[in-house]
Amino acid sequence: MEEQIANRLSQIDKARVPRHIVVIMDGNGRWAQKNGMDRYFGHQEGVVSLHKMVETAGDLGVQYLTAYTFSTENWKRPQEEVDALMALVVIAIERETPGLMKNNVRLLAIGDIDRLPQDTRNSLQACINATSKNTGLTFIIALSYSARWEITEMVKAVAQEVKAGELAVEDITEDVVSAHLTTAGIPDPDLLIRTGGEHRISNYLLWQLAYSELYFSDVYWPEFREEHLYEAILDYQKRERRFGKTGEQIKLNK
Repeated sequence: MEEQIANRLSQIDKARVPRHIVVIMDGNGRWAQKNGMDRYFGHQEGVVSLHKMVETAGDLGVQYLTAYTFSTENWKRPQEEVDALMALVVIAIERETPGLMKNNVRLLAIGDIDRLPQDTRNSLQACINATSKNTGLTFIIALSYSARWEITEMVKAVAQEVKAGELAVEDITEDVVSAHLTTAGIPDPDLLIRTGGEHRISNYLLWQLAYSELYFSDVYWPEFREEHLYEAILDYQKRERRFGKTGEQIKLNK
């Protein structure tokens, strides 16, 4: 197995690694149920996979990694599970902060953060502050996030600026829209990875994913390890990203 993993790694073109990878970490609950455990243990093991993902992405030279951790729709889950997940976020952040510092990883968060419990916000902000000067991988966690919420908030902000006379309608461009999203200043994703066998976007970064490559894995998130990330990147590197141009135009510009 180790030889196979090393072989996959050796095939990756380090000069063409995705600059920004986003991941939908699906399958925690189903993995736990498959193994006769409570859903919470699936989330716990999912944290291990995320740790591996951050470590591996940093080693490969990925600059940005965004993980869909908790959606606005997840607030509808049973309160017991929501409470357990919020507690797990606190535990995971406090436990992982020393490792993030050691590996020069900067933490950011996107989403309706004000909706999180106070202790979760405190732990999150403490880690963001502690890692703010790190210059390696930027690790972004999407908490209490959904793309429709984000786009709605962007429309409100732009409308308010127009109403106040600070922005003319004719001056609203794609760049203006991007600057009012929670991901302002962060490059659009090159690659989306979704685990767990589902094939949908699930209200995630709808504006930002306009030209991203999509990769779907049947592997449940708690089982996702570095070899699976290598496979996703190798698949990505086989694709031709045209951004609306023809293949001939892309080749001429190389």
